[in-house]
Amino acid sequence: MIDLSPLYGLVALLPFDCLQVRFMQQAFLGLLLLAPMAAVMGIMVVNFRMAFFADAISHSAFAGVALGLLFSVDPDWTMPAFGLLVGLGIMIMQRHSELSSDTVIGVFFSGMVAFGLAIVSRDRSLARDLQRFLYGDILTISDGQLLCLIALFVALMGFQTLSYNQLLYIGLNPTLAKAHRIRVAVHQYIFTGLLALIVMFAVQAVGVLLVTAMLIVPAAAARNLARSAGTMFWWALLISLSSSIIGLLISAQDWARTATGATVILIACGWFGLSLLPAALQRRPHH
Repeated sequence: MIDLSPLYGLVALLPFDCLQVRFMQQAFLGLLLLAPMAAVMGIMVVNFRMAFFADAISHSAFAGVALGLLFSVDPDWTMPAFGLLVGLGIMIMQRHSELSSDTVIGVFFSGMVAFGLAIVSRDRSLARDLQRFLYGDILTISDGQLLCLIALFVALMGFQTLSYNQLLYIGLNPTLAKAHRIRVAVHQYIFTGLLALIVMFAVQAVGVLLVTAMLIVPAAAARNLARSAGTMFWWALLISLSSSIIGLLISAQDWARTATGATVILIACGWFGLSLLPAALQRRPHH
């Protein structure tokens, strides 16, 4: 396995006492990788109105974790694998069904939650293990998961660099994009697969209950502040990164001792509140 000690050494140089311990250094690196990916995908989720889609994938984490625990397989592997299958399944059904997107997602959402709860109900001891994924805990991230995040980060940034304009075109009008020889199906499947994997890693960071917020809130705040697609990207990146780092540092303080995931989302919501001010000030009547 690749040695991440040099990266931990760099994190330790930061002037914060809480970052001198290994698990905090791992959590810091994990959020440093996850936050930009959540920002990039969050913009697409907001622009394409896919919040319910991300929510359905995140709730499939229940079933993925439960299956792993049931068959004595590491849930850190079964959860992303199952989420990827669910995401691709939804996309296949959307493309080959006359039903509306919300209806297809709603069916998958209901089925996955019911499936997970059915497995857990067979063995009550599984419920205790599921709590870690329900609330999330970035402090438990491992070196192996960090390496997976690095690989996913490289794959996502490569895909976005090559396909950003095509994805915007598809989001506006898939039929017109197809007429301009854009391979709509290929782009949609790759985007869905990457989104599913990012959602699953975000579940480990902030939990099933808050994973959609990690995608949506920074992008929504960025949309309030930005005047173009380009500036929206940079605002989302700034808000997501700052919320993650500040949230991690605050949660580690003795006076706070709050859950890291919840603190990250609260900081992001604070950003969203601030993003409403410019528009509110512009609407004020001038005397």
